[in-house]
Amino acid sequence: MTGGAAALGLIAGCGPLPLIAAREAKARGLRVVAVALREETDPALEGVADRTGWIRVGQLGALLRTFRREGVTEAIMVGKVQMTHLFGRVRPDLRGARLFARLRDRRGDAILEGVAEELAKEGITLRRCTDFLGGILLAPGVLTRQAPTASEREDIRIGREIARTIAALKIGQTVVVKRGTVVAVESIEGTDAAIRRGGALGKDGVVVVKACRPDHDFRFDVPVIGRSTVEALREVRGRVLAVEAGRTLCLDREEMVTLADESGITIIAE
Repeated sequence: MTGGAAALGLIAGCGPLPLIAAREAKARGLRVVAVALREETDPALEGVADRTGWIRVGQLGALLRTFRREGVTEAIMVGKVQMTHLFGRVRPDLRGARLFARLRDRRGDAILEGVAEELAKEGITLRRCTDFLGGILLAPGVLTRQAPTASEREDIRIGREIARTIAALKIGQTVVVKRGTVVAVESIEGTDAAIRRGGALGKDGVVVVKACRPDHDFRFDVPVIGRSTVEALREVRGRVLAVEAGRTLCLDREEMVTLADESGITIIAE
């Protein structure tokens, strides 16, 4: 165990969010102890975190040993982990195998809740990941030059109702709507793939809505949008991206909004 500043454990998935959270923690004077996933996490995290241990999906025992050794008592989970790993060659260690064996199901939240319970047994509190990502949470408002039309607002209303329902069932967070009809619902394929599937079915002018369930647990996951979301919407000639203010993270905001304006796409947070 290393002395000095208090340690924050960082369970890091893929994408830029672990780097953003690590930099924020460092700016607050915390020592960052990262546990990163091989073939998932950006190796650049090693240049930001004070300690970085690399594990494979399912190696829960290795994760806990790293945190114990470094004196971690609080941790966050940041970054996406592909659920398709469950259908590949996951080789959990003994602690991970015991967790998988007792899970009531293999939906993402159930697995992460199990991990949180294992952390708690070791005296480690899992914090909300937004505690270190507040700078990129979206405030209410229309981000783009163009606001939704009356008919698009009706599709947003319908989409938000359905999106919250599927989120409550722990299926996904995104729906694609066209003229009052839901043409695609997100599952484990992710937002961008759901947009492309919905656009293929609904053709031009689809509306995309992302939402959380009312009791969303921000320890595990936060809806995220960015340039790639708008790129997918542009590919299918979609019209609107609607998200929840204060409950959605935004990556590459300036680039995303510029691309949306150039493509005639509306982005709204409310």
